Amino acid sequence: MDFNFSDEQTLLGESVERFVQDNYDLETRIKLANSKEGFSSDYWNTMAELGWFGMPFSEADGGFGGNQIDTMVMMEAFGKGLVLEPFFASIVLGGNALARAGSEEQKAAHLPSVIDGSKRLTLAYAEEQARFDLFDVTTTGKLSGDTLTINGAKSMVPSAGAADTFVVSVRTSGGQMDKNGISLVLVDASADGVSVDDFPTVDGLRAGEVTFTNVEVPAGNVLGEPDNGFDVLSAVARDAILALSAEALGAMEILYKDTIEYTQEREQFDHALSDFQVLQHRMVDMFVEYEQCKSLLYRATLEVVQGADTADRTVHALKHLIGKAGYFIGENAVQLHGGMGMTEELRVGHFFKRLVVLDTQFGNADHHLEQFAA
Repeated sequence: MDFNFSDEQTLLGESVERFVQDNYDLETRIKLANSKEGFSSDYWNTMAELGWFGMPFSEADGGFGGNQIDTMVMMEAFGKGLVLEPFFASIVLGGNALARAGSEEQKAAHLPSVIDGSKRLTLAYAEEQARFDLFDVTTTGKLSGDTLTINGAKSMVPSAGAADTFVVSVRTSGGQMDKNGISLVLVDASADGVSVDDFPTVDGLRAGEVTFTNVEVPAGNVLGEPDNGFDVLSAVARDAILALSAEALGAMEILYKDTIEYTQEREQFDHALSDFQVLQHRMVDMFVEYEQCKSLLYRATLEVVQGADTADRTVHALKHLIGKAGYFIGENAVQLHGGMGMTEELRVGHFFKRLVVLDTQFGNADHHLEQFAA
């Protein structure tokens, strides 16, 4: 396998990293996280102007014809700054579902606005009882004539308060646990009967509980064939795991590098902490965990892009390793910083909290170990 990035991907990564370095110091991030929106509209518009939102979409849809590798490059750089803008929700989740399943008319109606940043999407897929099972759907969609009536609730919808349109998984036929009978539907966030309870999450981002009460949408809002949305949902979830793993990798890099820098500066018994062999071993272990995650992320992403038969299994292995390594690197970073590691004024705690949340999204380490074994 060729692990070298193309010239375009290298320039893309450098561009995103410069943006993060220039705009995402800890003080600025905390201020943005505590704002009403939870992110910067100016930064969002800048991202759109730089063309980042069009990167994963085909040229026919108005994008640049990129793939999961380009998304990985961007998400890793975002992870180094704990970026708050809803790129993941709008592009990796909602936009991806629309691009995969939408008709030409649906894509033409929505994707140009998504790419230029004037419209934000998100994916409402998780339910309170479902844990990590994408097929456990009780939100119903009843078709009557040309109208689909939606009732139910979705939990922990990423960036729900910032979304203009939801892509919602609904049960249009079958039983609660059936993979057949799930449809993906576009629902306007301002539609009658849609209620959004937006709240901050422990990592400084935002999510929401979304309730649908007799929400009526045109039958033409269904993406793809009715009852056949599960395969698309699974493919979007797989891409989401790759993107989240890339973000986690960026966060891990900051944690282990910050820890090395701190131990070289902090003195104890007239020696820098980095002189003590037991701490050197600990930091080597952190680096090894990071490098293992990086290697497996590259392999999983390439397998998905190339359509390898082993892609799904490798993605399960990746998500397990990312979750396990995230805790290990985060806990050691906090511990090796001593009491400072527990403070809000130091960024290591913020990165660790983000890694903890990343582990829970689209299945935690234990869940994916079971899937890998199965």
